[in-house]
Amino acid sequence: MDSHKPAQAKNDQGKPRPTLIPLQAIWALTAVREYGAQKYHDPKNWRKVEPQRYRDACYRHWLKYLDGERLDEESGLPHLWHVLCNLAFLVALEWVDDLRGSKVARKLLGMEDGT
Repeated sequence: MDSHKPAQAKNDQGKPRPTLIPLQAIWALTAVREYGAQKYHDPKNWRKVEPQRYRDACYRHWLKYLDGERLDEESGLPHLWHVLCNLAFLVALEWVDDLRGSKVARKLLGMEDGT
């Protein structure tokens, strides 16, 4: 009797694939978060900030980037990385309301059948 069973195919059809996210985006977010955690001495500090402040910060970094300035003067990190981080904070802060209003998002994330 053969003790080796054939490998079963993994049934992950329709499940989200986080590996579609470019690793560079994850590293960029990590760098900005590390900078912020050192600066503010609290890695969860971002949750105490009003969303409008993230919108304004995102816009400031975006405008600097559009003006041709690559690096933030204070942090030394690219403005685009700060834009990404501010957007990530806004996504997290507005997550519940966005999911409630988007059947498509819930379906793509495997949270329900989308109906």
